[in-house]
Amino acid sequence: MQTPIINSLLDTDLYKFTMMQCVFHHYPKTEVAYRFKCRKPIDLSPYVKHIQEEAANLCALRLSEKELSYLASLPFFKGDFIDYLRNFQLNLQHIDITVEKNLDISIKGPWLETILFEVPILAIVSEVYYRDNFPNADLQEGRQRLHQKISFLKDNHYDKLHFSDFGTRRRFSKDWQQELLLSLKEMLPQQFVGTSNIHFSQALELHPIGTMAHEYLQAFQVLAPELESSQKFALNLWLQEYQGALGIALTDVLTMDIFLKEFDTDLATRYAGLRQDSGDPFAWGDKAIKHYKSLGIDPSTKAFIFSDSLTLPKAAKIYDYFKNKCQPYFGIGTNLTNDVGFESLDIVIKMTHVNSLPVIKISDSIGKIVCEDSNYLNHIKKVFHL
Repeated sequence: MQTPIINSLLDTDLYKFTMMQCVFHHYPKTEVAYRFKCRKPIDLSPYVKHIQEEAANLCALRLSEKELSYLASLPFFKGDFIDYLRNFQLNLQHIDITVEKNLDISIKGPWLETILFEVPILAIVSEVYYRDNFPNADLQEGRQRLHQKISFLKDNHYDKLHFSDFGTRRRFSKDWQQELLLSLKEMLPQQFVGTSNIHFSQALELHPIGTMAHEYLQAFQVLAPELESSQKFALNLWLQEYQGALGIALTDVLTMDIFLKEFDTDLATRYAGLRQDSGDPFAWGDKAIKHYKSLGIDPSTKAFIFSDSLTLPKAAKIYDYFKNKCQPYFGIGTNLTNDVGFESLDIVIKMTHVNSLPVIKISDSIGKIVCEDSNYLNHIKKVFHL
């Protein structure tokens, strides 16, 4: 086998570890299930053997003392969690990689023991696909496109447009991600503020970025005492865990409108801001501003993180619209890490069940619903009048 694609458990997004710590402290016995999906009609079945080999390598990894020390240096990780991680390994028995018409990946087991699978497995699928299809790819096109992105911000004087790399899961390759991060760090020291990838934040001395993902809020559809207030319950537990740090809330697990009904004055005051990951960013931002004002909170004191399928020109338009209304920041994924001249894969791994009960994600993009149980979907629509 070639050099393993993943050679560090830190080669993942920061929010996986921040959520994992919360699970460690509050729900260590909770069982979950995840499912892989490719949203494009691309046959990935020829790569199953390579993906299985890479997954086996992933499950052999453990954190080094240097990596543990780095995590411990971050202000939000606690000593007992670092001690737990010292002996942590992913278990190959929790992941099933097969072919059912197309590539099929399912993950089942304790949330605490499976939460770290998603990002590296997606990165493996992506890199195996490109490595096998374009084994001697010339990245000059990617470098040219990256240079154009850098020039766009410089030439148009977007000195205060701040963005981060969110592209680990769908990157062209690990080596390309490292190269572009080094270029951004050198060429855009004002605008480029960090990466969600913990390995690269450590190795390249970049600021690690991330708070929570959709799965955290989804899980509380089962774990919270009441479904109708499940997001409020989850957000309050997050505050309890992090004492106000990592205070960016995701709004599109059950649509923005349902979220805002639960995002009351106390939460809106204590959370530093919100993240938009689907729907119209301008309508979303206007709605968030209106909500803050209705609660007597100045929206200019709040961070608005935009992270839905962004390019830098699109981010610039959003920035121009909101720069005097709130504090806009941007997380850019595939367009940074997989814009090298080949069609990008649109792959996801989503939580489907918690303690054998279905969970759902209804985003603000029309038709973008993640749920394997039609009865539960109908129940959610009835409960929330959707």
